[in-house]
Amino acid sequence: MDDIVRQAMAKWPNVPDCYGWLGLDARGNWYMRDDRSQAAGAFDSGRPGAKGSLLRHEKLIDFIQRNYAADAQGRWFFQNGPQRVYVELEATPWIWRMEADGTVRAHSGEPVSVQRCVVDEIGHVYLQTERGLGLVHTQDVARVAEAVESGRWLPEEEPQASLPQRYAYVRSPQRDRPAPGKSP
Repeated sequence: MDDIVRQAMAKWPNVPDCYGWLGLDARGNWYMRDDRSQAAGAFDSGRPGAKGSLLRHEKLIDFIQRNYAADAQGRWFFQNGPQRVYVELEATPWIWRMEADGTVRAHSGEPVSVQRCVVDEIGHVYLQTERGLGLVHTQDVARVAEAVESGRWLPEEEPQASLPQRYAYVRSPQRDRPAPGKSP
C-alpha cells in the first residue's frame, strides 16, 4: 500500500466505504461504474452498459493495483486514500497471464507461483497461487494446456459455483453488503 494512502487513512479514519463503483473483469480490465451503469444491472450480468467505462489511464490503474487487497470477509477492495472502494468481480480477484517461458503473472504484473490448477464444468481454468485463486486469461489457455500435457500441472475439477466459498472471495461486495448499521 502506498504511504500516501496510509497517511490519508490515519488522518481521516471514518470515511464511509464505497460499493458498486469499481469492477474487475475476467480479462483483468478495470471498469468505473457510475449510477447509470449500476442501474443497468450487476457487473457480471452481461447486460449492455452494466460494466461501466473501461479505465485506460495507466497511472490510475497502477495506483488501483498497488492498493488492491482483501478484507477478512474475502471482499476485495481498492484503498483510495481514506476510502475503501469495494470491487465487483466478474470472475475472480486475480486474472493470470502465462508467458511463453511458463512464468505466471497477475493482471497487475507481479510474478506468482502456481500451487494448484483447477478446471470448472465449463472448461475455465483457474490457478491457485500464494495470492489466492485467479482465472487464467482466455488468451493463455493454450499455454496452460501445454503445461498440463507436459505433466507440470494436474488439473482438478471443481464446480464454478463452489469456488468463491472454497477460496474465500466475494464476487459482489455490493450484493452481499451488510445492512446499514450492521457490522459485516
